[in-house]
Amino acid sequence: MTWEVVIGLEIHTQLSTQSKIFSNASTAFGAEPNTHTSTVDIALPGVLPVMNKAAVEKAIQFGLAIGAKINRKSVFARKNYFYPDLPKGYQISQFELPVVEGGAVTIRVGNEEKRINLTRAHLEEDAGKSVHEDFHGMSGIDLNRAGTPLLEIVSEPEMRSAAEAVAYAKALHSLVTWIGICDGNMQEGSFRCDVNVSVRPKGQKEFGTRREIKNLNSFKFMEQAIKYETQWQIEQIEDGHTIQQATVLFDPDTGETRMMRSKEDAHDYRYFPDPDLPPLVIGEDWIERVKASLPELPEAMQARFESQYGIPTYDAATLTASKATAAYYEATVAAGADAKLASNWIMGDISAALNREEKDIADCPVEPQRLAELIVRVMDKTINNKSAKDVLKAMWESDKRADALIDELGLKQTTDTGAIEAMVDEILAANAPMVAEFKAGKEKAFNALVGQCMKAAKGKADPATINEILKRKLG
Repeated sequence: MTWEVVIGLEIHTQLSTQSKIFSNASTAFGAEPNTHTSTVDIALPGVLPVMNKAAVEKAIQFGLAIGAKINRKSVFARKNYFYPDLPKGYQISQFELPVVEGGAVTIRVGNEEKRINLTRAHLEEDAGKSVHEDFHGMSGIDLNRAGTPLLEIVSEPEMRSAAEAVAYAKALHSLVTWIGICDGNMQEGSFRCDVNVSVRPKGQKEFGTRREIKNLNSFKFMEQAIKYETQWQIEQIEDGHTIQQATVLFDPDTGETRMMRSKEDAHDYRYFPDPDLPPLVIGEDWIERVKASLPELPEAMQARFESQYGIPTYDAATLTASKATAAYYEATVAAGADAKLASNWIMGDISAALNREEKDIADCPVEPQRLAELIVRVMDKTINNKSAKDVLKAMWESDKRADALIDELGLKQTTDTGAIEAMVDEILAANAPMVAEFKAGKEKAFNALVGQCMKAAKGKADPATINEILKRKLG
């Protein structure tokens, strides 16, 4: 039997407000336990929550960015469950009437594009944190995180592979950091993913029983967890077992998922409207003000890159995957680099070097101006591509500019066509058997002759010029 995996994501995005969603306590990360709390966060009797306007505004920004409906009236509810790091015994969230409804994002897997629809995005408060590693036989409770504003983003179950799920999570991560509503720090828990996975026979319309993988804070772990969980569910069904709806955790050390608890349904939380909070009403003028403040969005920028710079769709999509990369590219082109060459260098050598050193492009040691100067020297044939890679490596390790390094390393190309032609004549005379092979129809012999010429020129002759002269002389 052929199986199909069905995947939906719930992503908890920590909103980058200075204070919590219902109190004035700080949201700064890394403070001593229980120092960033207020009477509201620790649920002292008689205290009342007060809505943080900045959190609502960031939710509106997100809704507009994905083309969603902003509900003019939304309601906060109490989600009831008991856990040591939830002081009130309930979490303030939104249930029947969320602030954001619908919307979609486009993902790219390989050369394929797919539109993933969203169900909703709702505001809620975060819980505290149970700490186990510093205690023997006990757990500590840190309430610094309790009350931090979250936007929970829920997708439709439209992803059909681990690759699609990762592409969707990356697209959302890029978007929330692009519009500035979240810092996207997965290690600090600012962007946490819960993944719902089920399998069904291919062609079947009904969904299988889902299991939810909780709190994935790495795209790599997400992909591993989905692949393991998918295979596990298939094997269970094929062995005659049934899948039980459950919440599971992923262990990165073993690469396996393990059951944490049976999965609750909505009715288990006994949702009801929070009597301490009035309905959230969002006026049209507020939405218009937020819309006017939005930056150029990734899809719009991608389309502009294609039309303005004449680069392929794949290049434009890759360059606009992050705001920092897009800014770096535009600065490189503005400094004089050819648009397509700049794209090639950024997606190729620059990206590879950054990945090796686990750096973001914002921390790239080669500034756009210096990269542009290097590309210009390739464009005017001062150096060839191979030499340019050597110059880039030297630029990476120093603050020297391209021209200085080209002189220092002695990499300037020979542009004297007469000298190059004389060298080609010598190579042809010294390699008569190769010439004969080429004339007999062996194309590889031509490449071998080019290699001999480049070797004789010590890499300092323009390969295109050598190719042209060789073709002319060989007829």
